[in-house]
Amino acid sequence: MIGRCYWIFLAFALLVGCAPYPHRALAPATPLPTPTPHPIRLPADDAPHADLTEWWYYTGHLAAANGQRYGFELVVFQIERKDAPVFYAAHFAITDHQRQQFHFDQRTWTLARAPTTFDLGSGGWQMSGNGQSDALQASMPGYAIDLRTSLLKPPTLHGDDGVISFGPVGDSYYYSDTRLAVEGTVEDHGIPLKVQGLAWKDRQWGNFLTVTGSGWDWFSIQLSDGTDLMLFLLRGTLGETSPSYGTLVLPDGTSQSLQPDAARVQVTGHWTSPRTDTTYPSGWTVDLPAHGLHVDLQPVLRDQELDTRASTGQIYWEGEVTIQGQDQGRPVSGQGYVELTGYAKTK
Repeated sequence: MIGRCYWIFLAFALLVGCAPYPHRALAPATPLPTPTPHPIRLPADDAPHADLTEWWYYTGHLAAANGQRYGFELVVFQIERKDAPVFYAAHFAITDHQRQQFHFDQRTWTLARAPTTFDLGSGGWQMSGNGQSDALQASMPGYAIDLRTSLLKPPTLHGDDGVISFGPVGDSYYYSDTRLAVEGTVEDHGIPLKVQGLAWKDRQWGNFLTVTGSGWDWFSIQLSDGTDLMLFLLRGTLGETSPSYGTLVLPDGTSQSLQPDAARVQVTGHWTSPRTDTTYPSGWTVDLPAHGLHVDLQPVLRDQELDTRASTGQIYWEGEVTIQGQDQGRPVSGQGYVELTGYAKTK
């Protein structure tokens, strides 16, 4: 059992750990050691690193032959600190279209040292991979997944060939598999269903820390014409909002970093949680004028809030969305995930 002081520090370090871009709120009290960045090496860099903060983050959309549909989220966070056990926190969530319900679970564990290969998990929650295919397993009351993913596009490297440098405050390595074929089984209240669909994987690690008082809106978009899009907007401690940033991935797998404000995001609605009294955006339009893209995003369920104070000290909204719009004048549809952090005030 980890000590109370260690737990508080981990909660602090993971305070914005549910987002794909935690470096957006970096502010360590003292400068961190900054190693010389090296090019991302795959599949070797799927495995854990001896860095302060790291995670493996999957979201996806599943359909069974009988028409039943599900969204899923599975994430493992790894935290390393000197002279302390390696700490892990994991979240698993299901968006059940049939029941119009959202369910999630969370767990933590520690190890004396991190694995040397991409093979993580505890108590039946597991993720592993070989560079071409990843395996995901998790369960909670009412639901379980046993899935395999495979690449439909090469990994997308963000920043400078996958490296985002912050000088004295640390470096971050970051890449995404924006389009993964996924198939396997969803167990729905004891009934196994064969499913297939699309998934998205985010990988990030580095010697960085995160702090309270800020937040962001993050979007992953997979369109029916093969285009993928990642966007985020940052909110500072005083409520100020940054221009949008992101990466556009074309159907052939080539990617383009978007300049600030290349994308325009407008909120079209709001939802207030009956449990935490937190109000979140709920519905968006996204425009990329230079690329002729206009899409409307709507949550599959308005309530897709996770209260993970027992594992990461945070409350956040991470939800599956449906998409309709136009891409260069042609009708387009799709699916995605939206993450909203910093809206809830935790103690």
